[in-house]
Amino acid sequence: MSDPWGTVPGMSNTSSKTHRQWPAPLASDELRLLLDFLQFLRATAVNKLAGLTVAQAVATPLPASPRMSALGVVKHLTAVERWWLSIEAGGADLPSLWAGSPDPSWDIGPHDTPASVAAAYKAEWARVDKALRGLSPDDRTRRRSEFTVRWVVTHVVQETARHVGHLDVLRELADGEVGE
Repeated sequence: MSDPWGTVPGMSNTSSKTHRQWPAPLASDELRLLLDFLQFLRATAVNKLAGLTVAQAVATPLPASPRMSALGVVKHLTAVERWWLSIEAGGADLPSLWAGSPDPSWDIGPHDTPASVAAAYKAEWARVDKALRGLSPDDRTRRRSEFTVRWVVTHVVQETARHVGHLDVLRELADGEVGE
């Protein structure tokens, strides 16, 4: 998603491999603002993978969360967007990425790498853009009509922000890198 307003002075991250841009501080379009914040968080998540080795990216250093790795977090975020934005809000006919228990979206496959997981996440962004096209915040979701688009997008923003916090910790434990 492009941001036609430019970056907020002093708040860009020029070292990132995926460009991050703060939403417009005087934004008046509610859905655009939510999606711009989501895009900022998405880019932050992808950038947390940048430069990690596969071993670092699949490490699960938190004893209380033995399935939580940096790759697992981003795979889970891909599943979250697939379910909530593409399927629930947009009504897309796609398979869920987290059917089953325990939630398989956290599982790492033998061919998963930081690059492949980031690419899959970015591919989901394009599906989301297509699925949400033409919807407004007050619209009911297309799958079950139990939610407004506003609620679903806000839920995904909070879920993504929460997991970006996990990525902050995982990245610092992996190689000491801190910051956004």
